[in-house]
Amino acid sequence: MRPVAGMKLGTACAGIKQPGRRDLVLIELQPGSSCAALFTRNLFRAAPVLVAERHLRQAPPRYLLINSGNANAGTGAEGVAHAEACCSRVAQLSDSPAEAVLPFSTGVIGEPLPVERIEAALPDAMAVLALDGWEDAAYGIMTTDTVPKGASTTVQIDGEVITVTGIAKGAGMIRPDMATMLAFLGTDVAVAPELLQGCLQTAVASSFNRITVDGDTSTNDACVLVSTGASPLPPIEDAADPRYPRLAGAVFQICERLAQAIVRDGEGASKFITIEVDGGRDEQECLQVAYTIAHSPLVKTAFYASDPNWGRILAAVGRAGIAKLDIDALTLHLNELCVVRDGGKAAEYREELGQSIMDQEEITVRVGLSRGVAQARIWTCDLSHDYIRINAEYRT
Repeated sequence: MRPVAGMKLGTACAGIKQPGRRDLVLIELQPGSSCAALFTRNLFRAAPVLVAERHLRQAPPRYLLINSGNANAGTGAEGVAHAEACCSRVAQLSDSPAEAVLPFSTGVIGEPLPVERIEAALPDAMAVLALDGWEDAAYGIMTTDTVPKGASTTVQIDGEVITVTGIAKGAGMIRPDMATMLAFLGTDVAVAPELLQGCLQTAVASSFNRITVDGDTSTNDACVLVSTGASPLPPIEDAADPRYPRLAGAVFQICERLAQAIVRDGEGASKFITIEVDGGRDEQECLQVAYTIAHSPLVKTAFYASDPNWGRILAAVGRAGIAKLDIDALTLHLNELCVVRDGGKAAEYREELGQSIMDQEEITVRVGLSRGVAQARIWTCDLSHDYIRINAEYRT
């Protein structure tokens, strides 16, 4: 991952859930940085979400503080006080206002945040702040993830090389409904705050908002895009600026790569599944069909077993709640193999052909509704024994 000028990252072991594990990350932003953010739409919002939103309205951000191992969710007023206490400690160590610190947490819900451990580890994180701290930070924000998730790209604009780098965490409780579990992206080009927010919203809409592992939206989801302005390029202040589409494309690229990495690392996942629905009257009904397929335990377990039981997919489409759906006009493909046409099994379909596709690790399900021109695509995974084991043992 390429460094982003104006962003330094430091990681420490606070012993929040496990001793000796990197579980605390501090990101320092140079003065003048702008910050766009999206947060969970779950109504049961964690304390750090409430505090981060409020602080964003009060002061320009200087630090992002992230802990794993404890979500500080379902903790009431005490949880808010704990999040604020951690921000205050960062402020004391850095001579910054507490409102310039944005807190983020991920982990077990309903347990008090171990503030003393975090406060004790903060000087260690601050002492190792470095431009090349992205990889350690990607490890530090992990919970049930099996691999760190990071991506980086560059764009040349007016003779200057612009960098966009990001990290994310997430493997379970994944249907973001705004962003992802936790994701942090940065770029060195200066961007007007309103434009930066729009850039993030657009990128998230077709990336993080198009993934699901299990249909559960976290209480702590947050996605942050930082613009440090460290590049010598003049600020991008209008969407009509010819430089903006290039930056926006790079941000989307990183969001898409991180979003897909989350699905590939879904808890217990063995298969990466793309679901494409076209021919809908609007995008919403295409998404409705796609998510019904993706969230069906019967469909997901069939994929895990490599079982070409396509009737489960057809049943999911039929119960997706699409009014006046013409079943006889519907088509279903697995990769390029037509499975269903004219209301029944396609003449060219053979069980052995379906089996050869289901044996693969990456599979595309394509559904044609034949009632309009809208389309949508999402990414999901299968449901395995390990998903149940991981979540049954999560707190033990």
